[in-house]
Amino acid sequence: MTDQTVHHLFSYGTLQLPGVQLARFGRRLDGRPDALPGFRLTSIAITDPEVIAASGTDRHPLVVASAEGGDAVEGSVFALTDAELAAADDYEVDDYARTEVVLRSGTRAWAYLDAGPRDVTAP
Repeated sequence: MTDQTVHHLFSYGTLQLPGVQLARFGRRLDGRPDALPGFRLTSIAITDPEVIAASGTDRHPLVVASAEGGDAVEGSVFALTDAELAAADDYEVDDYARTEVVLRSGTRAWAYLDAGPRDVTAP
């Protein structure tokens, strides 16, 4: 990466897929494992044809806050440039909102969380 601002992005879903990374960022991302405590995994149906084509599925994971103290969602943390973060924003559909979170490691990162009320189903 060059002199651009580095953003940490926590991914628990399709942004971890090599094909999505190549399509969105033009490179494979080097990530490290981490977890988002206080959340649980659900899934939603995606209707955006470009996102479905890139990910290979219309079912995407979504995290929502959990009342269960031990819940955490496993994923990966990536370092992105300003342009790559904008590309990630462009990829995520309106069901997701980019939110700053604190991961189990203590890292502050962006994560795409539930943007609002809707029907979600267990994975």
